[in-house]
Amino acid sequence: MNDSPKPFVIETPVRDPGILRELTAGQGVMLCGTLIAGRDQAHKRLCDLLARGADLPFDPEGAAVYYMGPSPSPPGRPERPLGAAGPTTAGRMDALTPPILEAGVKLLVGKGRRSPAVRESLAKNGAVYCAAVGGAGAFYGNLIREAKLLAWPELGPEALLALTVSGFPAMVALDLAGGDQYVLGPAAWRVPSE
Repeated sequence: MNDSPKPFVIETPVRDPGILRELTAGQGVMLCGTLIAGRDQAHKRLCDLLARGADLPFDPEGAAVYYMGPSPSPPGRPERPLGAAGPTTAGRMDALTPPILEAGVKLLVGKGRRSPAVRESLAKNGAVYCAAVGGAGAFYGNLIREAKLLAWPELGPEALLALTVSGFPAMVALDLAGGDQYVLGPAAWRVPSE
């Protein structure tokens, strides 16, 4: 018998940011809807657009951004719009994250710790960071129903994409109350010194 709680389902984009207040670090979530996928180069271009006051290639209000660069769709698998689609290290986007959050993005998905500046920006902008499982790219690729190019095809796997996902699992890593699963998780297993 499995007594673990069911994951909290989040429809993306997040239309009611109030639901993010219900999330706590370490909690499982299932994302359904649209994830905006991009990595370093796409983020640099997004920040350039924001600095110039130009429109982004997607509506940032309530958007969920997934730090990911996919592999090509497997040969002979037309139902798979992408191949592996696992998370990349979020810290590489730390310097580029606050402007994206200020534009209205409410959910970030990646892997690894975030800087103090990102944690502060998340709290200030009412946004949450979730961790996806590193090394599970093939699994995540199977959850993508559609992948639409939004901008910068010349960037190849770093182009900006809109992904339609269903039942995409992640874990709340940084919540709105300041909870940090990268601190809480290890602390729960620490052996007290005598």
